[in-house]
Amino acid sequence: MKNFLITGGAGFIGANFVHHLLSHHPDYHVVVFDKMTYAGNLNNLADVSDDPRYTFLRGDICDAPAVEQAIRQHHIDTIVNFAAETHVDRSIEDPNAFIHTDVIGTHVLLEAARKFGLERYHQISTDEVYGHIPHGTSSVETDSVAPRSPYSASKASGDLLVLSYWVTYKLPVTITRGANNIGPYQYPEKVVPLFVTNALEGKPLPVYGDGRQMRDYQWVGDHCQGIDVALHQGQLGEVYNVGTGQEVENLRMVEILLDEVGAPPSLIQHVEDRPGHDRRYSLNVDKLKALGWQPEHDCEAAIRRTVRWYIENEWWWRPIKNGEFRDYYQRMYGNRKVIAVP
Repeated sequence: MKNFLITGGAGFIGANFVHHLLSHHPDYHVVVFDKMTYAGNLNNLADVSDDPRYTFLRGDICDAPAVEQAIRQHHIDTIVNFAAETHVDRSIEDPNAFIHTDVIGTHVLLEAARKFGLERYHQISTDEVYGHIPHGTSSVETDSVAPRSPYSASKASGDLLVLSYWVTYKLPVTITRGANNIGPYQYPEKVVPLFVTNALEGKPLPVYGDGRQMRDYQWVGDHCQGIDVALHQGQLGEVYNVGTGQEVENLRMVEILLDEVGAPPSLIQHVEDRPGHDRRYSLNVDKLKALGWQPEHDCEAAIRRTVRWYIENEWWWRPIKNGEFRDYYQRMYGNRKVIAVP
């Protein structure tokens, strides 16, 4: 592996992984291939824009000729696919975009990898493919997928396609399924950057339902290191969970966040829950740990470090919240019923 095509590399996790690769592997070259939807932002890559090992190409992973041209022109030997529509609420509002990018786009990339005989194809997936996990259990990589939203169903479909190419064509593939990532450059539709920036603006924090949903909040840098380990030490055809191995209630996340911001609990506003909201995700990450990987942050440390980044980088998020995001926020929360929670 030397020449990487990082699809979706101008987005949140993708951009962080680009930074990780360039800082940890001086001999690697990275081509970011990104459609530049609302969540793509070249400011995420400003720190590496002058690095001669970095190239940016604007392109859609559903465009097979464009993908093949990028592979041919830049002598790509490895694809890491971050490109995806990712927000559950948006998938409920418009499932079509999710099926198109997360399923058809994945198929285009797999066919290109097969056609050019690439050294590796790595798929970035999510813990949400496992669906709701009862208390007392944690998801292991051999569990069946049981997605419950259009987003998670599209990601599970992509995973199954990837694994089928391993079984049928022996395409050298690996998959990582990450817990809730938080950290720099996350578009503020997602809960932690939304709540941090709302708190900084003195606006309500719209907590879905009773706020007792359980999530594993992991620092995106730990996730990137986990992907790196899976790429270089993982077995072909295998899936690896990446997370802290613990989870916290969403209300606890909000308490930590408000404490770090120094904002009052009175900003919490319970609102009508979204349809089909999974109550709990929980990952068993022993398989990746067996390869020598360890997360450096627990959930609380990840939350606090993320809050500090948004406090210190208003230049990054302020233009976003003053743009397209305002219309989205009004659609999602403008008429959402406020509820009382005992």
